[in-house]
Amino acid sequence: MSTKIDMTPMVDLAFLLLTFFMLTTTFSKPTVMQLTMPVKPKDKEEQSEIKASDAFTILLGENNKLYYYDGLLAADVKPELQLSSYDANGIRKTLLERRRANPKVVVLIKPADKSKYKNMVDILDEMNITDQKKYALVDISKADEELIKTSGL
Repeated sequence: MSTKIDMTPMVDLAFLLLTFFMLTTTFSKPTVMQLTMPVKPKDKEEQSEIKASDAFTILLGENNKLYYYDGLLAADVKPELQLSSYDANGIRKTLLERRRANPKVVVLIKPADKSKYKNMVDILDEMNITDQKKYALVDISKADEELIKTSGL
């Protein structure tokens, strides 16, 4: 006489447990950064120019280097380029001091062609951490690249 075990209740239990765990598990939600994109200007609407006293320019160079200077780059005035880092005592401290001195500051972020995408994400994180209200990603100019080369930093 052979013994026969009915496996139907065990299969039912396995599927019930599988369904229970699938429905009660929270899936990992992707972490994203909220970016506010500018609206397209109307034809008659003019964009306002930034005053040099309200501008703060950050240059993202190659080899994870970060440079900054106050104001805008003009043909007659060569600003003093400073080297910084991406940590809390580097650019974050500088951004907080600059915003404390001038609440209307506009940060211009200029990534170089050879800069890394991670550096751009890091500087955008710093904009959120320091609660900068106005900042813009701008193409780097030839004059900015020359300023980096001639600075010796």
